[in-house]
Amino acid sequence: MATGTVTTFEASLDRLDVDWTHTTREGFADVLQEVATEPAVGTPLPLDISLPDWVNTNPTPRELDAATTGITAAGLGIAAYGSVLLPSTPEGTEPVSLFPDLHVAVLRVDDVVPGMVEAFEFIGGEFRDGDHSSAIIATGPSATADMGELVRGAHGPKDVHVVMLDE
Repeated sequence: MATGTVTTFEASLDRLDVDWTHTTREGFADVLQEVATEPAVGTPLPLDISLPDWVNTNPTPRELDAATTGITAAGLGIAAYGSVLLPSTPEGTEPVSLFPDLHVAVLRVDDVVPGMVEAFEFIGGEFRDGDHSSAIIATGPSATADMGELVRGAHGPKDVHVVMLDE
């Protein structure tokens, strides 16, 4: 991916108050140890890396409710918006990314695209090929001002951290 696209993604994440970290596959577990809090839940990552043993990848509803960190793969990063694409999976990515106060989205730096046109091209291909039936485009922490003052975490995570795997 073009360096400018990744720089735009990082700047967009900064505007949204979303933390981000670059790492290698070898440094991934150490980065997770730094950014995540326990108890942590996660879904298997289709990125040729595994989650550490302290991340529960098969949580019960009670364990999901108690988790402070949810770790999932992101299919894409959308540079212009600082958004991440969270495809649905049989493992149940949606609750893991929405219930805990901190969502850690993991993606390859090569999967950062400039804008929505490229994102929709990717999504269309995924849906046509039958790999996924739905996806969430998440932009920053959950927030609402429906009742006046801005409240974070009303409908999802209070904080988001994007971990980009440099290849």
